[in-house]
Amino acid sequence: MDWKELYKEKTMTAEDAVKKIKSGNRVVIGHAVGEPSYIVEKMVQNKEQYENVEIVHMVAMGKGEYAQPGMEKHFRHNSIFVGGCTRDAVNEGRGDFTPCFFYEVPKLFKTTLPVDVALIQVTPPDSHGYCCLGVSIDYTMTAAKEAKLVIAQVNDQMPRTMGDTFLHVSEIDCFVEHSAPIIELGLPKIGDIERAIGENCAALVQDGDTLQLGIGAIPDAVLLFLKDKKDLGIHSEMFSDGVVELVEAGVVTNCKKTFHPGKMIVTFLMGTKRLYDFVNNNPAVEMYSVDYVNNPTVIMKNDNMVSINSCVQVDLMGQVCSESVGLKQISGVGGQVDFVRGATLSKNGKSIMAMPSTAAKGSISKIVPLLDEGATVTTSRNDVDYVVTEFGVAKLKGKTLKQRAAALINIAHPKFRDELNEEFEKRFSQN
Repeated sequence: MDWKELYKEKTMTAEDAVKKIKSGNRVVIGHAVGEPSYIVEKMVQNKEQYENVEIVHMVAMGKGEYAQPGMEKHFRHNSIFVGGCTRDAVNEGRGDFTPCFFYEVPKLFKTTLPVDVALIQVTPPDSHGYCCLGVSIDYTMTAAKEAKLVIAQVNDQMPRTMGDTFLHVSEIDCFVEHSAPIIELGLPKIGDIERAIGENCAALVQDGDTLQLGIGAIPDAVLLFLKDKKDLGIHSEMFSDGVVELVEAGVVTNCKKTFHPGKMIVTFLMGTKRLYDFVNNNPAVEMYSVDYVNNPTVIMKNDNMVSINSCVQVDLMGQVCSESVGLKQISGVGGQVDFVRGATLSKNGKSIMAMPSTAAKGSISKIVPLLDEGATVTTSRNDVDYVVTEFGVAKLKGKTLKQRAAALINIAHPKFRDELNEEFEKRFSQN
């Protein structure tokens, strides 16, 4: 059958599409700003027809109504990375959290979390009948390929991205046409503290390095201080608007990369319309599944790889918590450890943990004698390389526990150094 006829035959309303979801199904939703919000909303509206539908995804950028109080009979959320609209459900026991390195999430969908239904968002089909997943390849591509039923929101505002981003009309079961702006992530506020952290991180970046950057004020602040660098490359789980500025300024050229030279490699995107317009039909940006992009053995193929991530707490041994406050789960591991290990394996690679020295308006030190009770060790002390605050840089790799503690105290906020030094004396005065 001609693909156009096939597409026409499979096109239906969202109301009809979500009726195909059955009680007890495991439903995987496309990641982050790739979330097909229109279909998700229609699914929630059809809640009375469902019991015990499991909703699985990482960062939720939509309303997350399936995770709200009162939905327990119909939906149970299983989070792989807790977001703002799903955090309460997990911490109040109305939802679940599954720890997993980002690069291993596709493996879950092939093994312990088989997919019944994938809800995805795609471009309209091209002249050959291929739809593009656009801003979200990550685990979304694998979920679509493994699912028994694939429901796609066809959105003519989704950018068409290059790489392994395409599904043929024959691989999708239901098409729901709905045009809507792609969810935008507002630009973060960068204050003096973030600028100081950014400057300290940027000092560790050399001309020709390949970067992985997270999202938020600190990664964006780092980018502000890279404008005098030359021939930087990008191999990252994601990037945002700040990278576009560096490309336009001629700072990011990717010409020194030893793996995928000339290309920015990424698995998902989050930002504003400026970013989405930049990546649309842009052959300099290639997107692949997260089990490729975030695999440490792939990352290591980039010489001079520098990973920059943020965290919640660092203890005096160098253990890093990036995903919980005590027992309260606030996010997830994401790709942090994927890139820390990939950068470590890279020739001349570096990994950086960057954070403000304090939290709660300066009332709490983020460098602590011990992690909070119940806190997750996201990145082990054996993996940590550099820790950066607004007060400087601590190099931990290859250092003794005593040397690590001294280096970390040196970059803690001055008002907390006395009590940290007291702890230092207790532990090491006999050494």
